[in-house]
Amino acid sequence: MEIIARIHTDFPTKFGIPRQSGLVDALKGMVVFEPAYRNPDALKGLEGFSHIWLIWAFSETVRDTWSPTVRPPRLGGNKRTGVFATRSPFRPNPIGLSAVKLDGIELLPDLGPVLHVSGADLMDNTPIYDIKPYLPYTDSHPEAVGGFADELEDAKLEVEFPDQWLHIIPDELREALLGVLAQDPRPSYQNNPERVYGLDFGKFDIRFTVRETLLTVCEVVIRELP
Repeated sequence: MEIIARIHTDFPTKFGIPRQSGLVDALKGMVVFEPAYRNPDALKGLEGFSHIWLIWAFSETVRDTWSPTVRPPRLGGNKRTGVFATRSPFRPNPIGLSAVKLDGIELLPDLGPVLHVSGADLMDNTPIYDIKPYLPYTDSHPEAVGGFADELEDAKLEVEFPDQWLHIIPDELREALLGVLAQDPRPSYQNNPERVYGLDFGKFDIRFTVRETLLTVCEVVIRELP
């Protein structure tokens, strides 16, 4: 298969990316097509859809072997479940699927048509294999059952972000960052209240602790971008 595009997001690393697409609507991304696929005709009619499917590669987890069972972080990292009953990135074929909101299509002189999306759960520069329109009449199943995921508590954290650090974050990134932190970026098996975690978000290194249900930002460092 050919890589047709790459998405650009504020996640330079895997840590902190929401577990699923759509959990943090304020997260913005831009899909940039590879030169061979920058023909605007390929997107005719797409502007009529509010959401799209991105089919992409877990490019940071490619392995030569695979296991029939995995340890999902959402189950504490110590319980094995069949790989096809999870959305683990460690799969026979490292393919991801995300439904995102299509905010707009822009034609740029140097990049051709680009897609502006929100709610993506992808790392920066993730390769994309295909894009398809989301069809509410067939893709939405309100009566669906979510297996063991339905049994998991999904409470958000309270986020304490002192003004001395919050003012460093640009206004247009604050809502998205607060949403990411509230989702609890830590692996579920890590629960040390004394540990300081670091989340790379855009050019910022967000350092925080978590005690019970309270996440406290203790420092914001501006990183040197390559």
